[in-house]
Amino acid sequence: MALRNRDNDWRSDLERVDGARPMLKEQSLWAIKVYRYGRSVDRRNGGFRKWLGTKLYWLSFRFVETLFGISLPKEASVGPGLRIWHFGGIFINPGVVLGSGCTLRQGVTIGNRMDGGGVPHIGDNVEIGAYAQILGDIRIGNNCNIGASAVVLCDVPDGKTAVGNPAKII
Repeated sequence: MALRNRDNDWRSDLERVDGARPMLKEQSLWAIKVYRYGRSVDRRNGGFRKWLGTKLYWLSFRFVETLFGISLPKEASVGPGLRIWHFGGIFINPGVVLGSGCTLRQGVTIGNRMDGGGVPHIGDNVEIGAYAQILGDIRIGNNCNIGASAVVLCDVPDGKTAVGNPAKII
């Protein structure tokens, strides 16, 4: 993952959005762009450019978080091709690993169950439904579906669907 071209991550994110001028139509892209920018600032060598870039990142991050309700911190590890449908109320813990080609819908929370606790690792091509909560030190496999309003507290194997509160694998 460390060797791939980071510009391709942003291009992959854009490819999942239809239409012309997506930045004017898709507020979620602002959050993803700020996330990608923050990651690029972290890769810079020290100095004034990194200092200034960090300040600009935090200002942009807080603006997007407040205005659109999407908290996607640069400390999280997010693969290329992220798609966020219906922005608002989305919170991602800084320690989360989110694979490539994932889709999030409004109200999704991905984080720990207790302060300092483990966080989820989510595979590639995972669809996460509206208001789903994925919590704790768990693994969500590749090509999984998490149903709307599901509360996932245990591992989900590759290709499975989890629904309910608490979530059951079907």
